[in-house]
Amino acid sequence: MLIDIRDAWKSYFIGEVEIPAVRGVSLALAAGEFAAITGASGSGKSTFMHVLGCLDRLDHGTYEFEGQSVESHSRRKLAALRNRRIGFVFQSFNLLPRTTILYNVALPLAYQGVGRRERKRRATEMLERVGLADRLKHHPNQLSGGQQQRVAIARALVTRPAIVLADEPTGNLDTATSREIMDLLQTLNRDEGLTIALVTHEPDIAAYAARQVVFRDGTIVKDAATKLREAV
Repeated sequence: MLIDIRDAWKSYFIGEVEIPAVRGVSLALAAGEFAAITGASGSGKSTFMHVLGCLDRLDHGTYEFEGQSVESHSRRKLAALRNRRIGFVFQSFNLLPRTTILYNVALPLAYQGVGRRERKRRATEMLERVGLADRLKHHPNQLSGGQQQRVAIARALVTRPAIVLADEPTGNLDTATSREIMDLLQTLNRDEGLTIALVTHEPDIAAYAARQVVFRDGTIVKDAATKLREAV
């Protein structure tokens, strides 16, 4: 089991008012799964994604990642876990605008202390895998939205993570480009065993995942295998 979360609780405060966002949630993810975490705005799905990505700590409950409890990790140890074992893909791409896409993809490896030549080799390999071998020296503003998201996926993969967390990865894309990105993620999951947890409020995007976890009012109301929408 890659991830095992039990009886998870997480609240936020607005002034002195406590807002429960996640209420007693338990979820396990096995290596190689592709799960969509869905629900309406305010359902708790994004908060839960932050917990999965070790960006937020639980108020109560347990979280084991690759068999190791993370609740007592220091900030530095959590940062190292995120850098080495978790890849992130965001709706807004989060690319550095004044550098090449090759540099963008190689940057996480610099934080790991990987040598310059090896960083370039691995970043080039990742960009080739997402179909951007002919764009290595381009800057993000020279690419389409779909191409920029492919760069973000390559950056998430370059550290060889145990799991990729994708938070509304198609939110800024048109329908055709969204389909291309989801086809890519599904292919990476199917052919290379990449573990993916995807947050989305769009049913047609969630349909690409083999498992759908539905949040409502901070709890899981459905967790079931689904009929896949096949990649083209």
